[in-house]
Amino acid sequence: MKRICLLFSLIMLCCCDKPDTSDPITPPVAAPEDQKPDNGSQDQEEGALPMVIVGYATYWDSVMPDPTLLTHINYAFAHIKNDFETLDIKTPSRLKKIVALKEKNPDLQVMLSIGGWGAGNFSEMAADETHRKNFCKNCLKAVEQYGFAGIDLDWEYPTSSSAGISASPNDTKNFTLLLKDLREVLGDDLLITMASSSSAKYVDFKSAIQYLDFVNIMTYDMGDPPKHNAALHPSSMSSRSCEESVKFHKDKGVPYNKIVLGMPFYGHGNGSDVPESVDYRDLGKYLEKFTKKWDDKAKVPYLVNSEGKMVLTYDDEESIALKADFVKSKGLRGAMYWNIEADDKNWTLSKAISTRLLPTQE
Repeated sequence: MKRICLLFSLIMLCCCDKPDTSDPITPPVAAPEDQKPDNGSQDQEEGALPMVIVGYATYWDSVMPDPTLLTHINYAFAHIKNDFETLDIKTPSRLKKIVALKEKNPDLQVMLSIGGWGAGNFSEMAADETHRKNFCKNCLKAVEQYGFAGIDLDWEYPTSSSAGISASPNDTKNFTLLLKDLREVLGDDLLITMASSSSAKYVDFKSAIQYLDFVNIMTYDMGDPPKHNAALHPSSMSSRSCEESVKFHKDKGVPYNKIVLGMPFYGHGNGSDVPESVDYRDLGKYLEKFTKKWDDKAKVPYLVNSEGKMVLTYDDEESIALKADFVKSKGLRGAMYWNIEADDKNWTLSKAISTRLLPTQE
């Protein structure tokens, strides 16, 4: 999951999909897919699973989510300590309040998200059988202590040291072993999910998917001005799109009914006219200053300055709604967003998703 949060970039870790400079830019496909259900897909033949809406709640903020607008909250982030086994769970007082939201929505499931951009000690933990198994036991202890529904792994990324963490060529194989061990410890009743790069690299999904309930793909941070942050479909202004990322994951072995589409509640500025990161809740002052444009191929808005140059790429209520419609049309498992606190006080983006994907709000 990679957005760089300006206020926290030096002291905190974000669940975001850092641009992968080692990965060649994917050229646009010939034409955007029609938003029609894949009625012939194997996934739909296997039967529909309940739609999920996953929102990340950070340990460093104080905004409390509306528990009626989602099905899962990922509490971000716990880290792996230097013993390669123990969990460092941040701000437990906030965590307890998040878990207590189940009183308002008994069906709400709260997950512990472990990792984030720049969070290390994964490679060492996964490579050693003793560390790996003890780590999994500590995950179970955390689940039992706080009442989590399961564990969300945000290793960004196996075999990659681009986040300043240690890495090994064996990470991909060891990640599958980690998932296998974690499933053995947690059993079948608790959830195991992961955050995946929009490129679908780093993980052997054909081997790993059997241990995962679903995969949250970080279909954002796919471009900075003059490219779109999170284009739904390819266009001349996109480097990678949600549509392409879904296809990458499907081709790597993730069925549609285990793919959860990531959506950003923030945008990327050009760094001069607009800050590099702008939450949706802070968008108003930039809408007043710059001109709004719409890319009808990518299905996302953007702002330009007086010279016509893109200064901010972002998502709004319309583009988020179209992404939710895409989730339904493709038969995906649901939607994920980073992060809950970036929405406005009216929950505009959260409601744009929930009204389309939750049957109780349709």
